[in-house]
Amino acid sequence: MSEHPNATVYRKAFEALVSDDGSAADFVADDVVWWQIGSAEPIRGKDKLMESMSMLEGIDFDLDLHDVTASDDHVVGLVTATVRAGDQEFTYRTAEIAHVTDGKISERWAFSDDTAAIIDFFAGMATE
Repeated sequence: MSEHPNATVYRKAFEALVSDDGSAADFVADDVVWWQIGSAEPIRGKDKLMESMSMLEGIDFDLDLHDVTASDDHVVGLVTATVRAGDQEFTYRTAEIAHVTDGKISERWAFSDDTAAIIDFFAGMATE
């Protein structure tokens, strides 16, 4: 049995993100709505999303895609992330949910097993 096309899009987007070659943007719709963990408002639009990602320079991510499931309506990726910045490090797990429209991620939500730690970690990066 072959994989659902939306799962394939998600896997390719994930691989592009991990490769850090800049091609991840190719898998995101221009008008994407991107919900960050712990954020009350989404990032709207590919340009704003790419700008927000550029603020992560100096932070190392080790990402492991545990599983992907998809339908015509949703993709769910189960991800383990280890994040390092300076002498700080932590690992968390997420369920990433996405809509895929015309072969691109058009909306994304992520839910974590430790939202407070994620918020604290990245808040600390903003003040350094």
